[in-house]
Amino acid sequence: MDKDQAYAELIQRTKEHALLGSCASVLGWDERTYMPHEGSTHRSEQMGLLARLSHEMLTQPRIGELLAEVQDDPQVKLKDSNHAANVREIKRAYERAVKLPKELVEELARVTTRAQQAWQEARQANDFQAFLPWLEKIVHLKRQESQAIGFQATPYDALLDEYEPGATTDEISRVFAALRADLAPLIAEIAASGRKPKRDILEREYPVDRQEVFGKEAAAAIGFNFQAGRLDVTTHPFCSGVGPGDVRITTRYNPRHFNESIFGILHEAGHAIYEQALPAEHFGVPVGSACSLGIHESQSRMWENQVGRGRPFWEHFLPKAKQAFPSALQDVALDDWYFAVNDVQPSFVRVEADEATYNLHIILRFELEQALISGDLLPQDAPAAWNEKFQQSFQLTPPNDKLGCLQDIHWSMGGIGYFPTYTLGNLYAAQFMDQARQDLGDLDGDFRRGEFGRLKNWLNEKVHRPGQRWRAGELCQRVTGKPLSHQPLLRYLRGKYAPLYGI
Repeated sequence: MDKDQAYAELIQRTKEHALLGSCASVLGWDERTYMPHEGSTHRSEQMGLLARLSHEMLTQPRIGELLAEVQDDPQVKLKDSNHAANVREIKRAYERAVKLPKELVEELARVTTRAQQAWQEARQANDFQAFLPWLEKIVHLKRQESQAIGFQATPYDALLDEYEPGATTDEISRVFAALRADLAPLIAEIAASGRKPKRDILEREYPVDRQEVFGKEAAAAIGFNFQAGRLDVTTHPFCSGVGPGDVRITTRYNPRHFNESIFGILHEAGHAIYEQALPAEHFGVPVGSACSLGIHESQSRMWENQVGRGRPFWEHFLPKAKQAFPSALQDVALDDWYFAVNDVQPSFVRVEADEATYNLHIILRFELEQALISGDLLPQDAPAAWNEKFQQSFQLTPPNDKLGCLQDIHWSMGGIGYFPTYTLGNLYAAQFMDQARQDLGDLDGDFRRGEFGRLKNWLNEKVHRPGQRWRAGELCQRVTGKPLSHQPLLRYLRGKYAPLYGI
């Protein structure tokens, strides 16, 4: 077989593997939206089978043979080519997968499917003990996964690499330490300013049916294509990129808390805009797949915060919101609304946190996860450890586990190693937006007019369509001309909050 035929077969097999994965995506979406409560056990068996079949497809010896055959292909050796990126990332996935016993992969899929249902029930009942057996199983399995994959410095590296290829715990720890050191004085200055917005305007009566209509209008305005996607309700919002023409987002509604749905929708629509822009002809292979979760989160956080919490956005959308919610907003001025949606105050729930304190939530989880995987923290001690760290970071102690260690779905879905990508996303978002403003000029003028196409198109070209042609750090360097830094995020935050808080 010549090298062109070997490469073609490798791509075909990789796409078939992705198709099977997309079937699991539909089942996962259904599980968290419409599946009957008593379907959890059967769904876990379905997901376990799909995980085993997927693992078997990815680890077939033939994949290794094809990778060996194409290594000397001139197109594979051509830097920045589709061939080079595809072979590099397929090889990475293959080498990672062959280290994992299929029994472990299948068991993880079964356990995490049932654990998500158990977490949802435990969260609703504020009952950590009901979730503890599942957390113990998951931590045990993720430790096995880490040991099977291997690592150079710390077991957490093996899990982090799944979501942010090439990143290490040590590197991220240094970036996070620098960020926390500079965030602390800013947060202290804000607290000392004595200024407080009228938060009650966000907690008036906002009928859910009108929130849904308003949220869909906002998502469509920034570029989410509802002909290729849909919006549904769930306990913990997420985006599911099933495949070309099918990207699904979710939110949750609170009739007395407007922020919860609108910023959740903008966040998930940011993820979806990325997925919808990936080249359909390359579905299932690396150049048609998202670069990393950190880059993915940069897109959700950019649309949620850099755009959605910006004054120009609300210059356009507040009049529309007043039409949708006249009794709640008829007496609300733009200045008061803008200040309210950018209020900075320590809070218990990560997904409702302001931009200044949000990253402290992530750093807390990052540190706890390392301790869980190393064995320094037992799952049974997670609530106490959580509360202790929370008190240190926020000078608050969660009143219950629902507002503490039970608030996020990630551990129940086996996503240990995922959390750091949220803060990486904030860092990338600020750096990308700096560059977009330099390249495009008056974006605020666009947003005031309800025009978001120029930013979306710029992101499509610069960030989305390259797929996994480059790793996250190199993509950042190519787009912005600079390595990742926390300084753009600090400049952005200080630039926003200094006028609001008079600091």
